[in-house]
Amino acid sequence: MINRLLVANRGEIARRVFATCRAMGVETVAVHSDADADAPFVAEADQAVRLPGSSPAETYLRVDLILDAARRSGADAVHPGYGFLAENAEFAAAVTDAGLTWVGPPAKVIAAMGDKLAAKALLAEAGVPMLPSWTDTDEIADFPVLVKASAGGGGRGMRIVRTADELAEAVASARREAAAAFGDGTVFIERYVERGRHVEVQIFGDAHGRVVALGDRECSIQRRHQKIVEEAPAVVPERVRTALHEAAVAAGRAVDYLGAGTVEFLLAPGGEFFFLEMNTRLQVEHPVTELCTGLDLVGLQLLVAEGEPLPAALPASTGHAVEVRLCAEDAAAGWRPATGTLHRFAVGAVAAEFGGLAGPGLRLDSGVVAGSVVGVHYDSMLAKLIAWGRTRAEATRLLASALARAELHGVTTNRDLLVRVLRSPAFAAVEIDTGFLDRHPEVFAPLLPADRLPITALAAALAAAAQRRATAPVLPGLPSGWRNVPAVPQTTRFVGPDGDEIEIRYRLDRTGRLADWSSTSAAEESAERPTAPTVALVEATPDRVVLDVDGVRRAYRVHRVGSAVFVDGPDGAASLAELPRLPPPTAAVAAGSLLAPLPGVVTRVHVQVGQRVSAGDPLLTLEAMKLEHPVLAPIDGVVAELPVPTGGQVQTGAVLAVVDEKDPR
Repeated sequence: MINRLLVANRGEIARRVFATCRAMGVETVAVHSDADADAPFVAEADQAVRLPGSSPAETYLRVDLILDAARRSGADAVHPGYGFLAENAEFAAAVTDAGLTWVGPPAKVIAAMGDKLAAKALLAEAGVPMLPSWTDTDEIADFPVLVKASAGGGGRGMRIVRTADELAEAVASARREAAAAFGDGTVFIERYVERGRHVEVQIFGDAHGRVVALGDRECSIQRRHQKIVEEAPAVVPERVRTALHEAAVAAGRAVDYLGAGTVEFLLAPGGEFFFLEMNTRLQVEHPVTELCTGLDLVGLQLLVAEGEPLPAALPASTGHAVEVRLCAEDAAAGWRPATGTLHRFAVGAVAAEFGGLAGPGLRLDSGVVAGSVVGVHYDSMLAKLIAWGRTRAEATRLLASALARAELHGVTTNRDLLVRVLRSPAFAAVEIDTGFLDRHPEVFAPLLPADRLPITALAAALAAAAQRRATAPVLPGLPSGWRNVPAVPQTTRFVGPDGDEIEIRYRLDRTGRLADWSSTSAAEESAERPTAPTVALVEATPDRVVLDVDGVRRAYRVHRVGSAVFVDGPDGAASLAELPRLPPPTAAVAAGSLLAPLPGVVTRVHVQVGQRVSAGDPLLTLEAMKLEHPVLAPIDGVVAELPVPTGGQVQTGAVLAVVDEKDPR
């Protein structure tokens, strides 16, 4: 029996495992870096042990520190979660050698599947269909191909190569990213299947020799080869589903699989499928399988680790579940990771957290709460929101609506993109594959239409006026800015979501009604000015403004933190920054300067000072949140400055390079 379980992971992963432990009466132990000392998962554990170390990310990879934490806390079992050390065979062996129960497959199985090349060879003998692959680039004659990391997954170290000229740089880049993510830069190359779908099968094995399939999942909506939308079951013909399950079980039996695992396949347009990899752990997307089967997969992991057999009768999959990964990133800016403080994190109508959903509704698995600080040390995923419905359409509609209404303040997220994907006609028609986002650039547009931003900014200005009147020391009952003889209107200036300034001018009459208003922005000046809507003020408080816009009443929720103003309305959300009436002087930055969008490390410098470059040319590579981010020349010109060398660490706003568009010759 497991009595006290240490979870060798963090964030949402640890909270998910703790939820099952509480339901089963198992005590919990968290481990944490200094950066995570105040994180929700640490507070939820029965005990918590600090992992010392100079690097917050590397502390979770230290096997010696984890085992010492288990000894000091009196843990008798270790659950690796589904990241960091979950697929580290040496860690699994060390846990077992220390006399602790390992919640996962044996070390030999992890080692066999961890080497992707060896795994392909082994499972091919078991009859699992494979794509052709190469390790020698000279053997490749046909393109496109896919470069993949041999030691890990999650999309890291993966590159699509369409021509021979691109191959050498793609391999080098993949090796660097794989080495940074997994400590092993070995890569191999596979034939790339156009319009392929990513479908996977959840398998489970017990110590009594039984291996079963517990359903399948569709995971084709991906960014940078990492899943962001998953659903169960996959929408495939039953004959294909049966063949997928049989192949997955055959793969599990070939290695005497124990515990939870996922066998991933690439499904070609004609229905043919090929093995991609076996993940010897629970997957991030496991909640969709739980909602369709009613099983607690973490609970099954613990029972199997204790030597119990799998239930004789396993439930069939019912209904449909869809999951999205809410990430701190700017999808429209090349998936640039975002950092900051989550001033508000509120998702309405959530029926359950980390499990327990018994009917149609929403489940939230989150690693953050309001007030959490999102840093640069870890993956950008904040939470998973999952909906279950009787049909795919029902689950999708519920999920999209909840996402659109969520209040996510303080950190840029991919929420708008996820909503647009879920509401797209192509997704509804199951016209999906791993290249979906490349073919549908329209999903990158913000939910809030550009012509509705002035109304949203007006709501922010009126809420600020209501706040000033509510705290006014004299005559608080008078409307904001009211004069006996109207002169100039009140003016509030904001920086909008796109970085452009927008000015709102308005005037209230003596009864507090909106007498008139107007707006000015760069977007309005550069395009034909649309006809301004007729707006009447219905209600204004510091946190809620109701406007009648062309005869339609619209309510806006307003949340202010310092100069930052977050507005959630019926058309979408906007993050604004109110500008001071008398802005303080600021230090000048040289024209053509490229600033670091977030803290990171410069891993490569591709140019030299004095070199001519064209717009779009790579200048340097910045690594942050475990991913490489190219910094490109914004204009044609000459590289004037490169103040940060290779290996240099930078903070947000640091000058990375200066490109002078003037030709000095």
